[in-house]
Amino acid sequence: MTRKLVLSSLISKSVLSVAALLIIVMSVVFIPTNAKAESNEKAVMTAENAETQATVGYGLKFIGAGIAVGLGSIAGGIAVAGVGSAAMGAVVERPELMGRSLIYVGLAEGIAIYGMVVAIMILIA
Repeated sequence: MTRKLVLSSLISKSVLSVAALLIIVMSVVFIPTNAKAESNEKAVMTAENAETQATVGYGLKFIGAGIAVGLGSIAGGIAVAGVGSAAMGAVVERPELMGRSLIYVGLAEGIAIYGMVVAIMILIA
């Protein structure tokens, strides 16, 4: 196996490992939080409880927005790395493909923009 293939497989395995870890952490955080919210509906809401719950809610919103932007940026970087190198190789052989290659690189960068849009939607809601 060449060195580039080994590096590529390590990166893809590490990205999958980080995604699996994030899913596990979020399930551990959100499931108990939702269970507490349902059980506390009958409890008397005091000003201190309301402030604590609002702070936890804002914190979870910021964590979710950060994860959306972070994973979108990582995915966009990986996509641009592959598409950009292939596009530059094509432009070297046929210079008239420069315009088309820029379109492909722009589409790959769109993944990061989608992450930012999702983060804004999370923070607004």
